[in-house]
Amino acid sequence: MHSDEYFDERVASTYDDDIDSSSPEAIEPVVDFLAELAGGGRALEFGIGTGRIALPLVMKGIEVHGIDLSSAMLAKLAEKSGGDRIPVTHGDFATTSCDGSFSLVYLIFNTIMNLTTQDAQVRCFQNAASHLAPGGSFVIEVMVPALQRVPYGETKHVFELSDEHWGIDTYDVVTQSLTSHHLRVRGQKVERSSIPFRYVWPSELDLMARLANLQLKARWGGWKQEPFTNTSRYHISVWEKSH
Repeated sequence: MHSDEYFDERVASTYDDDIDSSSPEAIEPVVDFLAELAGGGRALEFGIGTGRIALPLVMKGIEVHGIDLSSAMLAKLAEKSGGDRIPVTHGDFATTSCDGSFSLVYLIFNTIMNLTTQDAQVRCFQNAASHLAPGGSFVIEVMVPALQRVPYGETKHVFELSDEHWGIDTYDVVTQSLTSHHLRVRGQKVERSSIPFRYVWPSELDLMARLANLQLKARWGGWKQEPFTNTSRYHISVWEKSH
């Protein structure tokens, strides 16, 4: 799991501004999808961060708990209106436990890739299953590796190029490692950061789910339940715990 250094005070202070999915138009379909899946039950967010999804989900009437390794991100959540009322546990979401059972556990915005080994990703599924009530759902949103868009023999993929942000992913197909490099313009300064990930294929996630006694329920190409196809850039997958 990424250590606190990748999501420290500097990152937490601008996190909601830096990511592309913090607008109401981007958040609303996510919250609607998760609220419907949770029903009237409790939800647990792995990697709750600054609460950009948890807080509006609470406004939908869902009881939300969270786990996160970054003290700085959790502090940012606590500063927000209503953030101090969300129970959070500081720790690695692959192994950290919360009290009680949940109708929904969710892990979104590529955060499964923050676990940089296959073993850690497997443990994450097992941890999710241990928190789910029978019939409960585990949801992951994650990118489809962009290797089909990387020219043969190349290892780099430019995923964003604007006046304020350059984003480049470098791939290692032997280890399934990926490093995201960011250059951001802030005033008169340019900030550079690099974060390691482990990319993972949908079929590999399904096998991890089976090891945790979870069964694939649905896979979509978007939060509005768009079909998942061979050109989809990311997927939302739902696994269910048996009754």
